[in-house]
Amino acid sequence: MNSLQQLVHALRVLPGIGQKSSEKMALHLLERDREGAKVLVDSLNDALNNLKHCSMCRVLTQKQCCEICEDIERDESKLCIVQSPSDLQFMENSGLFEGRYYVLYGHLSPIDGIGPQQLGLDKLAEFIHSLPIEEVIIATHPTIEGDATANYIAHLLSESQVVVTRLAQGLPLGKSLDQADAGTLSRALQARHIVK
Repeated sequence: MNSLQQLVHALRVLPGIGQKSSEKMALHLLERDREGAKVLVDSLNDALNNLKHCSMCRVLTQKQCCEICEDIERDESKLCIVQSPSDLQFMENSGLFEGRYYVLYGHLSPIDGIGPQQLGLDKLAEFIHSLPIEEVIIATHPTIEGDATANYIAHLLSESQVVVTRLAQGLPLGKSLDQADAGTLSRALQARHIVK
């Protein structure tokens, strides 16, 4: 495999990028924007070398603890569980939630080999018991897998004193949080319901 083929193959690891798109990107970087390619390589190397998971919420950060978890102004009584860092960012950008977060990096999917351990659900229970959390808001996607994950978390916390809620009406079935507008998210957050 020559260098161009290796680059084309490497670009295909990106979600939604097929053979033609990866060829187009590779040729663009090599023929029209070599400086941009160098910036991309440097940025990727920097991110790989310096970013790690926050010791509390698991979002990517350069420090031991991310800015959100370090913020003493946040409401420690509420924890929002999201599937991905983009879901966390969307919640933050909405300005509607001022509590803490926990990022799962996916949903339960036994067929794909994704169980409670892969999602860090054992660490989630420890995290919840280490803070004065009164309410856990489950903001997994409204899909079969998201519902299964939410039900598992509710069951995991069923014997604790924590109130477990789930985002309610307003989020379209089968869509992720980042596909909702702020008004829809606001209604869903306000109308969340107790699942335990």
